[in-house]
Amino acid sequence: MNKLNKTFLPSKEYEIPVWHSIDCKGQKLGRLATLVAILLRGKRKPHYHPSSQFKDHIILLNADLIRINPATEHHLVNNPGRPGSSLKIQKASDSLPKFTIERSVRGMLSASETRHLMGQLYIYPDKNHPHTAQQVIELNLKDYGFEIEND
Repeated sequence: MNKLNKTFLPSKEYEIPVWHSIDCKGQKLGRLATLVAILLRGKRKPHYHPSSQFKDHIILLNADLIRINPATEHHLVNNPGRPGSSLKIQKASDSLPKFTIERSVRGMLSASETRHLMGQLYIYPDKNHPHTAQQVIELNLKDYGFEIEND
């Protein structure tokens, strides 16, 4: 039988975990969250298959220096049981950058992907992180078409 007619399903040997490091300084929130969601899913890998789970980890550094549109708002909904008090509106620039980044990445993943993949995202406010024992690969965002703007 011809090998081209067989469906490729990646085996365990393809699931080697990779640790990526991204510097968030001067990056736009939406574009960065899109790249993080793609890397967490493993869609940049040549042996990507939707049913396989990749154990790639993403470390975001300098999260305090990310660019957020000042007009963006978070609509936080909880159900306290009282009418009229369940919706709270908060400016995205006033909330913690970690919360804002996690919320934007979570919105780009499906519900089942969110449960599995959000534990592989690590966000730190500065350059220091405790994952120096892993062999972290620093991603150059210019290779992915990102423009770094220093304000």
